[in-house]
Amino acid sequence: MKSHRLIAAASVLLCLLAAGCTVGPDYIRPQTLTPEAYKETAEWKEAQPMDDVTRGAWWEIFNDPQLNSLEEQVDISNQNIVVAEAQFRQARALVQAARAAYFPTVTAGPSISRSRSSANLGAGPITRAGIFSDYLLTGNASWELDIWGKIRRTVEAGKAGAQASAADVETARLIAQAELAQDYFALRTLDAQKQLLDDTVDAYRKFLELTRNRYASGVASSSDVLQAETQLKTTQAQAIDVGVQRAQFEHAIASLTGKPASVLTLPFEPIAIVPPSIPAGVPSQLLERRPDIAAAERLAAAANAQIGVAIAAYYPNIALNGSGGFEATHFTTWFTWPSRFWSVGAAVSETVFDAGLRKAQTDQARAVYDASVATYRQTVLTGFQEVEDNLAALRILEDEARVQEEAVQAARQSVTVTTNQYKAGTVSALNVVTVQTVALSDEVTAVNILGRRMTACVLLIKALGGGWKASDLPSAADL
Repeated sequence: MKSHRLIAAASVLLCLLAAGCTVGPDYIRPQTLTPEAYKETAEWKEAQPMDDVTRGAWWEIFNDPQLNSLEEQVDISNQNIVVAEAQFRQARALVQAARAAYFPTVTAGPSISRSRSSANLGAGPITRAGIFSDYLLTGNASWELDIWGKIRRTVEAGKAGAQASAADVETARLIAQAELAQDYFALRTLDAQKQLLDDTVDAYRKFLELTRNRYASGVASSSDVLQAETQLKTTQAQAIDVGVQRAQFEHAIASLTGKPASVLTLPFEPIAIVPPSIPAGVPSQLLERRPDIAAAERLAAAANAQIGVAIAAYYPNIALNGSGGFEATHFTTWFTWPSRFWSVGAAVSETVFDAGLRKAQTDQARAVYDASVATYRQTVLTGFQEVEDNLAALRILEDEARVQEEAVQAARQSVTVTTNQYKAGTVSALNVVTVQTVALSDEVTAVNILGRRMTACVLLIKALGGGWKASDLPSAADL
């Protein structure tokens, strides 16, 4: 008897020791090639502290109340964000489903049946059929022991996948917010173009009136009048055409805020803002500031855990089973103590032959992990590229804007001088039309450069993660 107790105690101890075993590789964050500094920051403005960049509501850095109002609606009504949030809830529910395997499964239920036995089932040549009732109340419990860590690895994979899904929500939110800001500044740029073209139309109308007066006085030809009139009508057509693109951007903004295109009308307001300075920080910070990078890293962690799930299939499954209840042929004795029954037991099963299925599944899990690591590293590289691209764009466009402004001033002076010469009769109307065309082109270019600078600001903020940080992800305990 004593030896039996020792054997039982040793068996329990062995099971407890085995329960601490989790097969498969433990996750280590993949290494990435991270430069010490951005190349473009060497020639860029001195960065201000990161606290100067608004966390979360990053668009407030532009100090535009209309933009602030629109961006707040994106988080509430944008359907792509709603989809991403629903997918996160789905991933979180999958974690709960995986955790349920830690615990036993218990079922219970009563049954009542009335049967007639065959008269030909007796032991002798003469038998008698019997009719009887069977009252049964049974409960069953089964529990698969997680000795090799299969369930733990599944939960680990589920948690990492849910964190990746949470990062996807932030990515969808950031994409929608950045797209709205780009569309908004593009619309305001078009408003500035429209204002410029309208002012130019007024100037051209005055020049046409001057040319007609000179023609009436006999000092100008009819061709001068036609040239002035052609330029006026062409510019009027350009001013009208701006409305097409403006309407499309307005419709896009409505869609991003979850509204039908017909219900949103933005007032006319030409862009008049100096692009703010956006500190880039150091490249190593980018790994913690971009939600798409965080999502890719979490997917790599999930894929690593799935390798452990596949390896656990090589080991035997051990399950505990038990059942019990009450059974009787009469209702009055159904729940009496003699009607009780029970059974307990354990089952061990091991796959002896599967024609290489488990090896193929393990190889597949390792390949998925390798692919996820490569995707993570490529996402990091793409993040560095996007930051460098927009730092370069801002630096170059700032220089271009300065030179273009000088060209605009020179073109305006040229228009004034040439118009005075035309009034004095020393040059033809063609000279005036030519310099006016150049001046308008230069001014439109200057407006477009300002719009491109604002777009580059938005894209740089997006490339830097929009003020998000990896610590914002839900923890394993939260899931």
